[in-house]
Amino acid sequence: MNLKAFFEQEFEDHRLLLGHTRQQCEAALFSLVSVCVQAIENKKKIMFFGNGGSGALAQFVASKLTMHFREDREPVAAVALSSDGVGITSIANHFGYQEVFARQIRAIGSPGDVAVGFTASGKTKNIVLALQAAESMGVTPAAFTGNMGGDLTKIANPIIVVPSKDTPRTQEMHVLLGQIFCGMLEAELGLLDK
Repeated sequence: MNLKAFFEQEFEDHRLLLGHTRQQCEAALFSLVSVCVQAIENKKKIMFFGNGGSGALAQFVASKLTMHFREDREPVAAVALSSDGVGITSIANHFGYQEVFARQIRAIGSPGDVAVGFTASGKTKNIVLALQAAESMGVTPAAFTGNMGGDLTKIANPIIVVPSKDTPRTQEMHVLLGQIFCGMLEAELGLLDK
């Protein structure tokens, strides 16, 4: 393997996808920010979740909202369902791993909340079931995904679909979009002016 060529190709692939993502995801990201602003203004919460790297990103975004993104400000009601190790393992043990997020949403979700699932494939079973549970409760089902949206196109709205089938590239865009989301949400809520 030519490491130099590999290195250069990774950057080129990232650059190309960055341009496509910027065009395709702008409106959906604005829509997600709008839905979340409404939820927060109505004293509701945002629940984030995902598996593996997507779960780590869910935790990162939730932490930036409860703490701060750029500057100190009032906290935003956000929780990462993927950070509850005891809850996840006990639910998985009794009901199966596909139920880990759906059961948490049914336990703590309420109408007007927002549930945001992260999955590069768009067809991860526990994400699909969680967003179906959210929708049935009056919780807004939203998602960051790739792979043309997968099964989530029928459930999530808003849905941010990175135009890629490559998991690492999709997750790179999710990190960027997640950080932009945090900054936009802070700005729209006027939290940085206080």
